[in-house]
Amino acid sequence: MALQIIDRRLAGKNKSVGNRERFVRRFKEQIAESVRRAVSQRGIRDIEQAESITIPRKDISEPVFHHGPGGIRDVVHPGNAEHVRGDRIQRPQGGSGRGSQASDSGEGEDDFTFTLTKEEFMQLFFEDLALPHLLRTHIGENPLWKSRRAGYSQDGIPNNLAVLRTMRGALGRRIALGKAPHRELLALQEQLDALLAQDDGTSEAVAELQRRIDTLKERLGRIPYLDPIDLRFRARIQVPVPNSQAVMFCVMDVSGSMDQARKDLAKRFFILLYLFLTRHYEKIDIVFIRHHTQAAEVSEEQFFHSTESGGTVVSSALVLLDQIIRARYPTGDWNIYVAQASDGDNFTNDSGNCRNLLVDRILPLVRYFAYVQVAEAEQNLWEEYSQLLPLFSHFAMRKVSEPGEIYPVFRDLFKKEGVQV
Repeated sequence: MALQIIDRRLAGKNKSVGNRERFVRRFKEQIAESVRRAVSQRGIRDIEQAESITIPRKDISEPVFHHGPGGIRDVVHPGNAEHVRGDRIQRPQGGSGRGSQASDSGEGEDDFTFTLTKEEFMQLFFEDLALPHLLRTHIGENPLWKSRRAGYSQDGIPNNLAVLRTMRGALGRRIALGKAPHRELLALQEQLDALLAQDDGTSEAVAELQRRIDTLKERLGRIPYLDPIDLRFRARIQVPVPNSQAVMFCVMDVSGSMDQARKDLAKRFFILLYLFLTRHYEKIDIVFIRHHTQAAEVSEEQFFHSTESGGTVVSSALVLLDQIIRARYPTGDWNIYVAQASDGDNFTNDSGNCRNLLVDRILPLVRYFAYVQVAEAEQNLWEEYSQLLPLFSHFAMRKVSEPGEIYPVFRDLFKKEGVQV
C-alpha cells in the first residue's frame, strides 16, 4: 500500500504551502527575472529582505471556454448626442500607460503581485550559482553537534527502552541461573524413579529425594521473569559535526579617484559575495582592508562610511593581506576568498609589484581571488592583472560601471561549471 502525505498547513490568508510552491515552480522564469531586477535596485542593507514580485497578467492568464452569443441579436443602448449608428470612432491619441486599463465587461488588466519571503528571495537569487572548485578542508574550532546512537545503557527514560534487547537479556539470565538446578533436578528425578521401581515409596531415601526435588522446584520458581538488571535503554551521545569555515577579505580603494558612486558599486559586490558564501560555509570570518597610499584593517562601519582619501598605492593593501593570512588564517585550516575593488588607478611603478605579490605570495594561498574594476578605462593595474588570467584558474577579473551590471558580473564569476551565462 502506497503512503501519500498531503501538506495542509496554511500560509497566510488561508493559502496552502503546497499551492504556493506549485505557483513558484510554474512561473519560476518570470519570478527569477523579477528577482534580478529587484537586486539591481536595492540598497546594500536591504538585500536580505522580502520582495514584492509583479507578474504581468498576460503571463498567468489561462484559456477559458465560454458560450458565444450565437445568432443575431438586436441590443438597445442609451443614446447620445455625438454618435449615430455607422459612425467610425477614431483611436484615442497617445500610447497606453503601465497602469491597469478599465473594461466595460468587468474585467481589468491588473498585473498579479505577491510577496516572496526572505528565504524564497535568496533561494531564487543564488539558485544557479556555485562555488568554483569548492574544497571544504577543515573541522571548525567551534563544531556543530548532533545526537548519534551509541549502543545501550542500563539506565534511561522509558521512551528509550529497548524492549527486544531487554527481553533477550532476561531470557539469557533465566537460562544461566536455571541451567544447573535443572540438571540437578533431572538427576534427582531419575534417582527417584529408580527407587520407586524397587519399593513402595515409603522408604527414608525416597522421602529425602522428594524433599530435595521440591526445594529445587521452589528455587527455580523464585527466578524472576524480568529483573531490573535486564533493562536496556538506547543510548545517544553528542558528537561533533564537520564544520567547514572560510574567511572573506574585502579590499577596497578609497583614494580620491574613488567617488561615492564607485564605492557603492564595490559595496554591492562585497555584500553579494558574503551572502553567497554563507550558503556554503557554517563559519565565516570577514576582514575589511581599505587603502589609499597606506592600507589598514578596519571595522565594517569604517570600511563603508569613512571619508578618508588620498593617492593610490595598491600594493600596500596586498602586503597587509598577505601578512594577515599568514598570521591568522593558515591555508590548512581556512578556505580563503579575496574580493578586490578599485577604479584601476594606481601609482605607475606599483602595478608590477601588485602582480608579483599575487603570483608569489597570495594566489598560492587562496581558493578564489576576484578583482572588480568599477570603471571602464583600462589603466596599468588592469593590464598587469590581465597577465595572470592564463596562469591561474582561480583568479578572475571583471568590469562594473553601473549598478545594473553587478548581478551579471557576479553571476559570471561564480557560475556553475559548464553553465552558459
